[in-house]
Amino acid sequence: MIYRNGWEIELSNHALEQAKEREIYPDMIVATIKTGRIERFGRDRILFINEYKRGKVICVGEIKMPGKIKIVTVEGDKYER
Repeated sequence: MIYRNGWEIELSNHALEQAKEREIYPDMIVATIKTGRIERFGRDRILFINEYKRGKVICVGEIKMPGKIKIVTVEGDKYER
């Protein structure tokens, strides 16, 4: 569980599997959620975005209930080895 601004944030197994396939490390996911830029879109979606030397890490979350977000996918924008 990760906490930010009063929100409890949970990572789905699917998001962790995708991150592993894309060679995005767990500490980068945590850092992106804790310190990255936040953008809200749609009714119940939220993005956590952080830039690194090799590209962006984008965590896509879904607001499940007041105070709780579930990260459903992790993407890398131009993320290269």
